[in-house]
Amino acid sequence: MAFGTNIRTYFEGSWHEGDIPVMRAADHGLWQGSSIFDGARLFDGLVPDLDLHCARANRSAEALMITPTIDPAEMVEIAREGLRKYAKDAAVYVRPMYWAIAGSDLGVAPKLGETRFALCLEEVAMPDPNAATTLTTTQFRRPVLADNVCNAKAGCLYPNNARMLVEAQRKGFGNALVQDSHGNVAESATANVFMARDGELFTPIANGTFLAGITRARHIKNLRAAGFAVHEAVLTLDDFHAADEVFLSGNFAKVTPVAAFDDTRYEIGPLTKAAREAYWDWALGAPL
Repeated sequence: MAFGTNIRTYFEGSWHEGDIPVMRAADHGLWQGSSIFDGARLFDGLVPDLDLHCARANRSAEALMITPTIDPAEMVEIAREGLRKYAKDAAVYVRPMYWAIAGSDLGVAPKLGETRFALCLEEVAMPDPNAATTLTTTQFRRPVLADNVCNAKAGCLYPNNARMLVEAQRKGFGNALVQDSHGNVAESATANVFMARDGELFTPIANGTFLAGITRARHIKNLRAAGFAVHEAVLTLDDFHAADEVFLSGNFAKVTPVAAFDDTRYEIGPLTKAAREAYWDWALGAPL
């Protein structure tokens, strides 16, 4: 089932209208899970950090032993070509993807050089900036690099994220605040997380258990440039209960306010608003 509408798909060297079939029954990516994706966003005529998302797609492929076949600069141009077909005010999710076609002699590891690439564009509206989510805890935790490919945006990681999200929603919350194997906060089930306390911002330090996102890094840089103190630190669930504000950071929404963590309530405060304003100010001035 498609994520958005008005879909365009780049596959085997050309653009196609619609959500076309791209994967075959015997593709390694289907039956062994050797697939990666990345995501960028077109909104307000802007595609911030598209080059970084394309470069990360290749790094993710390499982490899964999939051979990248498209140079990141070429990937950027492919995406821009496809986006020209959309209305000027369209909001579009940009998703480059790789998957392995064949396996090695025992079938488990991807065979070098046997790769397929597709880039999918889907119209998906940007969320309302005042639409806040809620968080709760989850029994499921983020893995470590010794257990899984935490250094990639890999499809095989997402069933664990889905377990976290479904558990939270069954409890009546919108998302989960997820711990790492040591019990410290890593991120949410779907995005990185920031908290504010006493006028300063904090985000879990990147410790290899979660993908420290491109948008996360952009927020840190933007907010520090605007004069705010931003700390990457070891944070616990208690730290989030003691926070004044909490927001999620990810490509899909850029900034998602959090209204509650279990029975702790938050307002959409000045630092959450500052993060959003700083991001949009930067994006408006960034090279197209």
